[in-house]
Order: sequence, then C-alpha cells, then structure tokens
Amino acid sequence: MRKVIVAAFQSLDGVIQAPGGPSEDPTKGFRFGGWIVPLMDESVGAEIGALFGEPYDLLLGRKTYEIFAAHWPFYPEGDADDGLIAKQFNQITKYVCTRSGDVDTSWRDSVVLRDAAKDVAKLKQSDGPNLVTQGSSDLIQTLFAADLVDEIRTFTFPVVLGNGKRLIQAGAQPNTFKLVKHNVGSSGSISATYERAGPVQSGDYGLVDPSPAEAKRQERMKREG
Repeated sequence: MRKVIVAAFQSLDGVIQAPGGPSEDPTKGFRFGGWIVPLMDESVGAEIGALFGEPYDLLLGRKTYEIFAAHWPFYPEGDADDGLIAKQFNQITKYVCTRSGDVDTSWRDSVVLRDAAKDVAKLKQSDGPNLVTQGSSDLIQTLFAADLVDEIRTFTFPVVLGNGKRLIQAGAQPNTFKLVKHNVGSSGSISATYERAGPVQSGDYGLVDPSPAEAKRQERMKREG
C-alpha cells in the first residue's frame, strides 16, 4: 500500500503560497512570493534531501504541476544545488489532479487524474512508491477532506505572512498525528515529520460540580449558539 505524504513549506501562520519566487502564484494579490529564499538553511536542505532520497512519485494539483513543468525539465541536471532533484522529477511519475481538459502533459511520465479523491484512493491501494505532494493547496484540502493523508512533513519558517493559501483549511477530517522527527535550523526553521496516530481524543479540566457562575456561563453559551 502506498502512503500519501503531504510535504509543505509554511509560514508560522500556515501560509504555503508561492514560497520560491514572486512569479509562482501571485493570485489574489499575494505579494510575498519567494518568502522562504532568505530563510532557507542547511537543515531544511538536508531534510528535503532525505524526503527525496526515498522512492516516490509526485502528486500535484494542476497549477503546481504547470509551475514544475515549466521549470524542472529545463533545469540543468548537473547543477550542484538542485540538479539531482531535477533529474529525479524528470524521471519519476507525475500525477496531476485536474478537472480541466486544458492541461499540457508533455512532461515525461505525466498522468492525469480527473477525480482526485477517488483516483488517489485507488492509487494508495496499488503497488509503487509513496505519493508526495508539493504546493497544490487545493488538492491538499481534497486529500484531507477525504481522509487520505498518511504523513505530513512541514518545513516551518519564522515569518508571519498574514494572508495567502494555507496548508490546512476548514473541511479536513479530524485526526491526530504523532511527531516522529524534527530538526531546528540556523534560520529558526523547524522541519517536522508527523505520522497518523488515530482518532481525536478529548478530556475535561472543568470542575466535577460546576460552580453557579460556570452553569450560568454555559446557559448563555447555549442561548448564543
């Protein structure tokens, strides 16, 4: 069985939009494109290398796929920085989830998925490497809503962006995740790996016998909805 791994660069307030450059995704007036560039450090680079050092296929939304398809096939594979990733991306299977018929899939080994939730669920049951997302904020919401995410790898940077597309939005299925690995970088970045850990549990720190003030507060909450 294949795992779905959501891997994302995010700000402290959970924004994942356009981390690598101003032209990546300026939709809805986002003006901080390229925000991770000054904050990237060796620790994050090592964790990215570890992620892509394991067998994987890419699982992308249409917009991120088009960003990658316009960049990685043209990136010099001999480059000392990202040449290895370029070589991998050009060789592995790229699954692009889109409802649009207008998508250029000439990038080698690209496969279109029309129904993200249904098709990814089938892929998870097939033989092959894990499925790793990058960017793809709309697709990620679909995966969380369909309860298809097995692992989350976040690269969190010490910056608050205020607005932009976020990693997890309303509609995600409730679940708990266990922190299995983390590293802190020189820039203050935090790389963390979380694995599924079961349903959400709850408790209660309230008094066994609520005070009159607490009972009154609860009644008011019921009235106010």
